[in-house]
Amino acid sequence: MTENQGERPEDRNPVEPQAGAVWQPPAQPPLPTTPASEGYPPRATGVPPQPQASHAQYAFGPAAPTGVQQTLPIQDAPTSPKKQKVGAGKVAGIMIAAAIVGGAAGLGGAYAGASLFSTTSETAVAGPSTVTVNDTDSVNQTTAIAAKVVPSVVTISANNDTTGGTGSGVVLSEDGYVVTNTHVVTLDGATADASISVTTSDGRVYSAEIVGTDPIYDLAVIKLEDAEGLTPIEFASSADLNVGDTTVAVGAPLGLSNTVTTGIVSALNRSIQIASSAAPDIEQDETQDDGNDRTPPFYFDFGDEGQQTTATETISIAVIQTDAAINPGNSGGALVDDEGNLIGINVAIASAGSSAESGSIGVGFSIPSDVVQRITDEIIAEGGATHGLLGASVMPAAAVEGATISGAYLAEVVAGGAAEGVGLQAGDIVTAFNGVPITDATDLTAQVRAAAAGSDATVTFVRDGQTQTVEVTLGELG
Repeated sequence: MTENQGERPEDRNPVEPQAGAVWQPPAQPPLPTTPASEGYPPRATGVPPQPQASHAQYAFGPAAPTGVQQTLPIQDAPTSPKKQKVGAGKVAGIMIAAAIVGGAAGLGGAYAGASLFSTTSETAVAGPSTVTVNDTDSVNQTTAIAAKVVPSVVTISANNDTTGGTGSGVVLSEDGYVVTNTHVVTLDGATADASISVTTSDGRVYSAEIVGTDPIYDLAVIKLEDAEGLTPIEFASSADLNVGDTTVAVGAPLGLSNTVTTGIVSALNRSIQIASSAAPDIEQDETQDDGNDRTPPFYFDFGDEGQQTTATETISIAVIQTDAAINPGNSGGALVDDEGNLIGINVAIASAGSSAESGSIGVGFSIPSDVVQRITDEIIAEGGATHGLLGASVMPAAAVEGATISGAYLAEVVAGGAAEGVGLQAGDIVTAFNGVPITDATDLTAQVRAAAAGSDATVTFVRDGQTQTVEVTLGELG
């Protein structure tokens, strides 16, 4: 959360817009930017008021009523103390099979999550181009958040010769760097060279090229061609979140651009494992298989006329759980806090049906903003991102005969790996990683992958009933 900036003059003496008029905000000084680093464009640290385009004809019927369109101030929230860093926990009852710390899990792993990437051979995008305010006497904070965030969210259409779909993206820089999901721009691994078209909230359309993808955490960065004057999102730290905090999701579910939904942070310290055809085929020399070979209850849904891409790998990622309505097409869109600052990139939903097409059931997942910022910075600077490697096969401690505690059971420690180097042994049960509780193998895998290669981490484990802590320098997943 940003700190309270105090009452502003325009808050004390608001200008009341007249019905049918477009309100113009007062002139503001140029926004400061962060210094440019090698290979990375500067980012604005604030979001300037943006001119709003007139309301466009809605594709499903007559144009919505035109009202007063304005950029609304967002009330400052009270400053809160630092809280435990957002990490990975588990979707209860889903994970039974073993996972690999630092290596991609095979089909023996369980699956928790579903694609938000709407698939269709016709990917025309339609929707309102502005945030419409018809009654200025009854606007609320969600309206103000939407007015701030909608200009920073785009709708992405990806197509190849046989299939296509729409997803969402979030603007990182004025000149067109945009973050989205890998499964959006690769059609879940179906193609590495999809044709990508991006539509901004005010109706501008750009071609885009992929800067780099990170299938391990399902993030990607694209660059809009000849773009300028876009509105970058403002980042908040996901480490400052509480369960119960307000959330607003913005994206293009089912191709409906500029859709805004609200909810709360339902859970933190959550982790999910998702089937992904875009994930690389990593050598499985650290796999620990418990023999479970069940059909995944959740999966990415792609292809024409309901055909589905067959996933060959799974990924484990740390997520924020929210009950804000998220549906296919929200993938890559923004999850923001009550100040309109980014706290996550929407990535998956749990579905009560046989596919994500059954829609939102109030269990959605977003990649935490702290992880998003690290990975996108690396992609823009280097073309790709790194991930930590612990060097151990793991399985749920609760699945081990005679278990008395939950955690990630080290079934095998790889010779020469980071774990062996600090004295971790087979039979140890990891219960925390960098202060985040670890309840099973998926938790530990997701946390290790969230960290950069070569970074230092604190591992808490239990051996012979005694709790111990070691500092480890992670290897590199590759």
